[in-house]
Amino acid sequence: MIIDSLKNILPFTDSKIDSDFKKILKKFPEQYILKSKDIELLYNAYTLGLKAHNGQKRKSGEDYFTHCIAVSKQLIDWNMDLSTVIAGLLHDTIEDTIITYEDLSSKFGDEIAILVKQVSKLSGIKYRNVEKRQAENFMQMFLSISKDLRVIIIKFSDRLHNMKTLNFLPKDKQKRIALETLELYAPLAHRLGMNKIKMEYEDLCFKILNSNSYKKIVSDVNSTKKQRQKYIDRFIKPISIQLKNYNIDTIPFGRPKHYYSIHKKIESKDKVVSELYDLVAVRIIVNKLEDCYVVLGIIHQLYTPIQKRFKDYIATPKSNGYQSIHTTVFGDNGEMTEVQIRTKEMDKLAEIGVAAHWRYKENKNHPSKDKELDKHISWLRDLVEMLQDDHRNPQEMMELLKIDLFDNEIFTFSPRGDVHKLQVNSTPIDFAFAIHTQVGMRCKGAKVNGKLVPLNTQLKNGDKIDIITSDNHFPNQAWLKIVQTSKAKTHIKRYIKKEEEIASIILGKEIVEKYLRKISRINLMKKLNKHPELLGYNNSNIIYSNIAKGKIIIDEAILKYDESLIDQSSIKIDKEDSLTRKFINKARGIAKGVKVGGITNALIYFPKCCSPIPGDNIIGYVTKGKGVTIHRTNCKNAPIDKLKNRYIEVEWDFARNSSFLVRLKIKIEDRKHLLKDLTESTSSMNINIKSVDISASDGIATCLMIIEIYDIKELNRLKKRIYKNINPIDFKRV
Repeated sequence: MIIDSLKNILPFTDSKIDSDFKKILKKFPEQYILKSKDIELLYNAYTLGLKAHNGQKRKSGEDYFTHCIAVSKQLIDWNMDLSTVIAGLLHDTIEDTIITYEDLSSKFGDEIAILVKQVSKLSGIKYRNVEKRQAENFMQMFLSISKDLRVIIIKFSDRLHNMKTLNFLPKDKQKRIALETLELYAPLAHRLGMNKIKMEYEDLCFKILNSNSYKKIVSDVNSTKKQRQKYIDRFIKPISIQLKNYNIDTIPFGRPKHYYSIHKKIESKDKVVSELYDLVAVRIIVNKLEDCYVVLGIIHQLYTPIQKRFKDYIATPKSNGYQSIHTTVFGDNGEMTEVQIRTKEMDKLAEIGVAAHWRYKENKNHPSKDKELDKHISWLRDLVEMLQDDHRNPQEMMELLKIDLFDNEIFTFSPRGDVHKLQVNSTPIDFAFAIHTQVGMRCKGAKVNGKLVPLNTQLKNGDKIDIITSDNHFPNQAWLKIVQTSKAKTHIKRYIKKEEEIASIILGKEIVEKYLRKISRINLMKKLNKHPELLGYNNSNIIYSNIAKGKIIIDEAILKYDESLIDQSSIKIDKEDSLTRKFINKARGIAKGVKVGGITNALIYFPKCCSPIPGDNIIGYVTKGKGVTIHRTNCKNAPIDKLKNRYIEVEWDFARNSSFLVRLKIKIEDRKHLLKDLTESTSSMNINIKSVDISASDGIATCLMIIEIYDIKELNRLKKRIYKNINPIDFKRV
């Protein structure tokens, strides 16, 4: 026994060994081999923490160090390694005492000191309702835990004990901490596979945030407890008999659902407790993997299975490593009952998730465990990489966090049978990015279960997806409205921003070139390219991009080059009414009502070939001398696939109430008062007619009309009215 050998290891008598320290040692399981130096290190941490926190009290009146002891004991229960247990004992020393990082490093080594320091940083992160601060705080948290997961596991233990003793704090503070725990710590514990901790968090938070509902559910569940237990006993009895016949050493048992999950079911299904069939799940824990499937066969022989509620998470584990077979069957009285079947090791992993891997850290016979751990937390490293995107705003960061923390999974398959886990409602585009970034970037189409489907199709469990790619196909803004996974969203946004930057450089060059030609100083173009440092940049492309985006005023920039490179008197610029402002304002007068992605002051041109109006599907590309040209996507003059680098994302600015010119060609049977009827139908809708031209041949009148219209909806209303009043042969835009 560890305690029996304590006197021989430590240089003091039994009376000096605090009983709490003995309790910590007793927590270690027999298979956990502590060497003499380990026990001494643990005791040194214990005594240092005890002295450092001497005189400090918790709100309950207890000595503060009792909290640190509770944290370390919980970490032992979670199979954590000795360094983590010691860091748990000392986790508040840097933050709340005179002990420094250097003190801990010299006494316990860098590993423990760094763990304590990182936990202290997490403790400084406060939950904020202000989205920007909240996003920044969460960013710091994920950066910390991605370097060493043990940091968040210590914090989980710290938070769990604090939640259990929250009743000593003021009500408003209780609710703030409970909300933070429910919205951040619980989903994060779930994603790390620590389901037991997640359920404890949720029930503790539920009790504080919605005490009336909590009490009602507890009361309702307790009132039917005996009745449910009788049913479970009756359900289990034939299973137990068959298990003995197959020499499977296990005892099935009923496991009640936790209160918060019952509350969520009641909310989503609009039912009361007595109407829920799955308040209890039957769990069967076996020794060997193959026994799981033997047990499954026994269950399905005894009871009728519900096919849609069968899930084999052993064959296809969840992304957090969870493995189990779930099947729901009809019991003897027709009541639906869920049965969970798994091995002891799977059960341990289901409860404490990634923490289960640390018990193998010092075991040389289990080198594969680190690989398994990496596999289960790869999503975390991907998330951190995405969050570190310099261009991401707080709203986007919070969106990614919610996607990655709160996701529900579906299992999809490649044609080769590879399993890919995706969020619910994912599309073929999400699947393509899950295979490889370049597959996603070149995704042109998809087959689901052998059938061609649109790219916005929502995938289902078990779907087999075959992605069709093309070197001439690229992501677009519309994809962002349909994809679900953070990986897809991040790479699509990154691509669009890159393409917008290329387009803005091209556009900036066009603006500068046109301006310099107007003032007969085109020779300055070469000097601007050669000397970008005169404007404080090391690359002329940045200058062009910023001119396109409106961050640099072109005439002021050229004046600076004028003063530096040529005689200032050769160019005269009126600051109040420059040629550039006239040039830009003229272009912008035509361009009202369109947003150009990433460019706030873009020059925009509407060609007469298709005259797009708000509501039309449009594309934009940079045109020499005209800025961004806007076409309807179905316009035959749009240079599809010819000017890839000149394409830029555009969308209608529906907030602006701008009018647009539309050219119509209407064919009608020639008759008297035709022009009068046509103009009355139009003017009755307060639509301004700019011009009308009618010609007739062989009894058919052709009307070419130019009108001012606000959007496609107004045009469709006009079309409907003209068909009702005049009944034309043909009505189309030209």
